[in-house]
Amino acid sequence: MSKAVTAEDLAKYQQDLENTPAASAIQKAVMNNGVLKSAESTASQTTMTQTFSIDLSTGKVADQKQSGRCWMFAALNTMRHGIQKQFKIKDFELSQNYTFFWDKFEKSNYFYENVLKTADQDIDSRKVAWLMATPQGDGGQWDMLTALIDKYGIVPKSVMPETYSSSKSNEMNAVLNLKLRKDAVTLRKLVADKASAEDIQAAKDQMLSEDYRILAYTLGVPPTKFDFEYRDDDKNYHIDRDLTPKTFFAKYVGWDTDAYQSLINAPTADKPFNHLYTVEMLGNVIGGREVRHFNVTSDEMKKLAIKQLEAGETVWFGSDVGKSSDSKLGIMDPKLYDKNALFNTSLDMTKAERLDYGESLMTHAMVITGVDIVDGKPTKWKVENSWGEKAGQNGYFVASDEWFSEFVYQVVVNKKYLSPDQQLTIKNEYDHPTVLKPWDPMGALAAK
Repeated sequence: MSKAVTAEDLAKYQQDLENTPAASAIQKAVMNNGVLKSAESTASQTTMTQTFSIDLSTGKVADQKQSGRCWMFAALNTMRHGIQKQFKIKDFELSQNYTFFWDKFEKSNYFYENVLKTADQDIDSRKVAWLMATPQGDGGQWDMLTALIDKYGIVPKSVMPETYSSSKSNEMNAVLNLKLRKDAVTLRKLVADKASAEDIQAAKDQMLSEDYRILAYTLGVPPTKFDFEYRDDDKNYHIDRDLTPKTFFAKYVGWDTDAYQSLINAPTADKPFNHLYTVEMLGNVIGGREVRHFNVTSDEMKKLAIKQLEAGETVWFGSDVGKSSDSKLGIMDPKLYDKNALFNTSLDMTKAERLDYGESLMTHAMVITGVDIVDGKPTKWKVENSWGEKAGQNGYFVASDEWFSEFVYQVVVNKKYLSPDQQLTIKNEYDHPTVLKPWDPMGALAAK
């Protein structure tokens, strides 16, 4: 039976407050300075220094500005690092606007297909409500970026630079999501009226043509052929003519995207380790690469990330960046704020509990560029962010190893670093992974 809060209860709670040691002083501090400043510990600032035993030089950080393209920036950053080194082009960037255009376009088609698949369900069904909540957004995951590259290639930033809407995407997103929801009304009505497959496809083609126009007006038209002109760090001039986005990727990046595997650390009861997972209705390119996550322990994830760093290659990763983090200091550490002591209570939850109860999920993707290994164990990690040079130390952050354990949910490594058994499991389960619900936290899109 439900019980209301009584006046006697309130009096007891007030008395408990008054009996709390230093309550008055703590109240003044929090009221005047806020929770984080009042709970901040200086210990993290002295231990989380930018010194690492493995430290890959990656140059000037990029800036995603007021957009949720962190996953895209992080992935393209891992690719540009090799270009900078091999071709001696300091501070070179790939076009984030180019992949942004195709992601928006492909997400529109992906949304339409999911609307048609769920057209027989009530509008208030959980799946339909989930679709309509955000028809498309800026966020994404590693496999979604590689699906775009496999289909469309990539180009230098000089060939398709930023626009107002790529750097500040909220206006464009509002228009596009309005358009997609309106189109969903039309598609669901066509299905309800038993329209022919041909009529439905014709309607969808018209919708996609209009979506393309919206994106062309806001982001520009993606190039199909271009010349790559640059001057290297030794001041030598170069020009490479008549490239396509695919030939540019093949020549200047040269990766086999299938060689890279997404690893997750989700220690929840519904996701046994050492198995492959996907997420229903998560993706962007119909017929392209699908999301595949291999679940491992946090220690295993760290071990594999270190192997890739030791080989001189940076590591894409996804985390809950807002937890125990100070973007100005560039420090990510569970000891950064002592909220338990401040409020005289326990706010501790396990990683699994945070995932199961909606307290945490992946919100942001960045790049690991270094690690400090002491007595054979990692103690802190160097992180290249994409929030410009004003955040952290010239755009670089440092994460404690404990923060990695608690708030890193995904890393991407070359499969060659996995054990033979891990590689075999991925191969055997690739075509029939365990399918997670659309709202599963492992389907969260990095978008900070």
